[in-house]
Amino acid sequence: MTKVLACIDASAYGASVCDHAAWAAQNLNCDVELLHVLDRAPDAVPRDLSGSIGLGASEHLLENLARLDEDRGKLRMERGRAILEAAAARVGTAGVGAVTTRLRHGGLVDNVHELEDDVRLVVLGKRGEHADFAKLHLGGSVEQVVRATRLPVLVASREFKPIQRLLIAFDGGPSSRKAVDFLVSDPSFSKFECHLVMAGHPKGDDAAHLAWARERLAEWGGPHQVLQRDGEPEAVITDYVRDGQIDLLVMGAYGHSPIRRFFVGSTTTAMIRIALLPVLLFR
Repeated sequence: MTKVLACIDASAYGASVCDHAAWAAQNLNCDVELLHVLDRAPDAVPRDLSGSIGLGASEHLLENLARLDEDRGKLRMERGRAILEAAAARVGTAGVGAVTTRLRHGGLVDNVHELEDDVRLVVLGKRGEHADFAKLHLGGSVEQVVRATRLPVLVASREFKPIQRLLIAFDGGPSSRKAVDFLVSDPSFSKFECHLVMAGHPKGDDAAHLAWARERLAEWGGPHQVLQRDGEPEAVITDYVRDGQIDLLVMGAYGHSPIRRFFVGSTTTAMIRIALLPVLLFR
């Protein structure tokens, strides 16, 4: 059975990632796998200690520093297991039948890549536990994971809220079509109200792209609207999210159209950083 892979840490987004993963798993009829990655702690003692303490250091001091490093590693392992145990309990309470956990070393991107064969969706928070929350910095792992994986990535908001209305920011390109195909692939999504908006200045092939979208959503059968709105994409989408009381923004990532340039890259990072709703990204 396919899985939703939820990337868990001790940040303020941990509970929300669990809740968004449970929501996705129930709608996609998937299991949930919780992943916690132990990268090297910023204040860890280097394993090669000889160069940093000089020629006159005693063997006793070297041994103590090495033991301190080992103890820190054990504590981080115990902490990681505790984080996963609490996350598994939360996801299980939400009604997901099968929940597994993985505690791994290395980088998050590499681990996601290694595990993605039987994964349908990746969920992660927009900021990790080491991010600067005061400055609202976006966690570096978000863009790295989206760039590296072929899977859709759900970037969780700070707090999970019931999802009723979703907005597909559509430009007719392959990634935005992939987003539409993903949503119409499962009948359980037909209970959501879908708004598909093509934003920007009209182009010659827009009519064909919108006709394709209308056909796919009509086959899907859920409540939907297909609209074209003239104007700068960032203003159109931002206003629509607010005025339409949208609960989930769905969009393609990476490409050269104006709407993708808005959401991915420096402007996109800013948008995801300040957004109060979850964002589902497709490549």
